[in-house]
Amino acid sequence: MALGNVVMEPADRVLVITRIFDAPRELVFKAWTSPDHLVHWMGPRGFKSTVLGSDLRPGGAYRIHMIGPEGDDHWTQGVFREIVEPERLVMAGSWADAQGNPTSPETLLTLTFDEHEGKKTRLTLHQALFESVTARDSHQGGWNSALDCLAEYLAAL
Repeated sequence: MALGNVVMEPADRVLVITRIFDAPRELVFKAWTSPDHLVHWMGPRGFKSTVLGSDLRPGGAYRIHMIGPEGDDHWTQGVFREIVEPERLVMAGSWADAQGNPTSPETLLTLTFDEHEGKKTRLTLHQALFESVTARDSHQGGWNSALDCLAEYLAAL
């Protein structure tokens, strides 16, 4: 829906999660962008992740394979759109099959990393536009679980 020159997103198909991490934003940013860090926390609790590719530059591609606790395979892939270290990361991506064919509509994931109370980081995750409220809710559960894993990983470093 457009209002003048402003495009409005339907709020029921947008996901916004804000978390405070007890770690400097440079480290939280690296946890999102370095395959060496990503493999330790990416995915909901119980998932194991492998970074199959990560060309960290605008226009560079990424691909991650996640295996769920039941042995089920999940692939996510996309393109980095914007990288402003350590402040902002924007990626367009979708779920895919083993061969790299998209299996869901593309969404835009925008992450902002703000300093908070000294050495803490406020992460804001904004993902849009989901095809349905059900898809948004599914991602909300997955992201919240993954962010719990990220908090535990950062605390252990």
